Amino acid sequence: MQWLVRFRVLWGVHRSLRALHPAPAHLGCQPLTGVGAPRWSDHDMPKEFNFASDVMDYWAQMEKEGKRGPGPALWWISTQGEEVKWNFRDMRDLSCRVANILTGPCSLQQGDHLALILPRVPEWWLVALGCIRTGIVFIPGTTQLTSKDILYRLQVSNAKAIVTTDSLAPEVDAVASECPALKSKLLVSDHSLHGWLDLQSLINRKLMQLKTSDVLWCLSDPGWILATVGALFEPWTAGSTLFIHHLPQFDPKVIIKVLFEYPITHCIAAPTVFRMILQQKVANLRFPTLKFCFTGGESLLIQEFEQWKKQTGILLHEIYGQSESGITCGVFQEMKIKPGSLGKAISPFDVQIIDDKGNVLPPNTEGNIGIRIKPTKPVGLFMYYENNPQKTAAVECGDFYNCGDKATMDAEGYIWFLGRSDDLINASGYRIGPAEVESALAEHPAVAESAVVSSPDPTRGEVVKAFVVLNPPFQSHDQDQLIKELQQHVKTVTAPYKYPRKVEFVPELPKTVTGKIKRAELRKKEFGQM
Repeated sequence: MQWLVRFRVLWGVHRSLRALHPAPAHLGCQPLTGVGAPRWSDHDMPKEFNFASDVMDYWAQMEKEGKRGPGPALWWISTQGEEVKWNFRDMRDLSCRVANILTGPCSLQQGDHLALILPRVPEWWLVALGCIRTGIVFIPGTTQLTSKDILYRLQVSNAKAIVTTDSLAPEVDAVASECPALKSKLLVSDHSLHGWLDLQSLINRKLMQLKTSDVLWCLSDPGWILATVGALFEPWTAGSTLFIHHLPQFDPKVIIKVLFEYPITHCIAAPTVFRMILQQKVANLRFPTLKFCFTGGESLLIQEFEQWKKQTGILLHEIYGQSESGITCGVFQEMKIKPGSLGKAISPFDVQIIDDKGNVLPPNTEGNIGIRIKPTKPVGLFMYYENNPQKTAAVECGDFYNCGDKATMDAEGYIWFLGRSDDLINASGYRIGPAEVESALAEHPAVAESAVVSSPDPTRGEVVKAFVVLNPPFQSHDQDQLIKELQQHVKTVTAPYKYPRKVEFVPELPKTVTGKIKRAELRKKEFGQM
């Protein structure tokens, strides 16, 4: 099921504010996990704020006055090696032109909704900044969306405009008649299309003067809306940080080339990306400028952390977050690394392990990951599920937002992820997390990857089932014998009751566009719901 999640305007912005106006010393970067954790108070947040004018335009003025160096504000590299470099003055001028397009030819006003379905091309940032300037609420979406997905987003959000590519324009046109609120369609393409406004030609018109009066946002104003299934992030560079999410057409050789040829110091990527880079068997992975790597979204094995450190000389730091919150926990540069831990909470979040009533649990007790929302909901957490008050109420648990993930917290405040609440398996009274079994299976040389879910059983109610992708040398082995071998292996590596009583070999596992395994899909098939 998909949900549209509404965010306040400062979502993602408080981190940029920290760069210009450091948080109070008592907060700094210290973790907000555990009893007596410091709170992010109201006086740390401005009453009115616009990221485009207060941050982007500030640095544009610094460039004009010669108070900022020549480094780009945006440095974009395509998978074909094409580059775009804009400084802050470029970003200011171009995003002002887009803002005028949105309020002029598109006739949008503050509070109107716009669907933004583009790959991470430079125009993505121009449209996003144009929306921020004018108070238009934008709804980003992956280019992997089908016409059904697009219809859902347009109808639920009542979007009045959409910006997309020529490849997705037919999908939009196929459902446009069912979206009465949709009035304007903007195309990002090298050629025109009937019924669509050409964004590039509108940007290039000389009559598009710079916009000088940006909307002042209040803290309670909506900023943008996300679908909780996750958005697609294509490889892009910003300054010295490389952000990568897994793509079906992802080429690890391109990323390796970028890391060697460009002055990248930080890399943030889905686990699949790091795993595929390691699988290239490149003799030299000592990237000249890379210093820090962060990963999250799906578990990596301890052996993979160790292999990455051995081949690159760089530690992999785990991070944790959701569409509803952004990054809330992590293992950061000064912290001790505990392999397998998500690290500690980061400001402004106070993260605790809670029971189903919102009571904070003692250390090393399994419970729900909760983010404190009372007396003050932290900046960075979503406002509510769009048009779904029942869903919003369901995740409010006492003084906390219930993330829906099971975990424990040790005495030092480190969080240990167990799995989504609906991923946990209850077999004969034992609660089993899929990651535990998957980690054990991964230690066997036959297993390339696996996904573990619950499966119905007439005697035990549920049993553990493993879907296993085999490494090529083992694909011709006797499958019945291999199943017994894998089951025995799990019994010796972890608690015997966790072994998979059912094993099915598959050519591949279903995954999201960001590389996460779709365990819910496998589970539904097991219970005959698909």
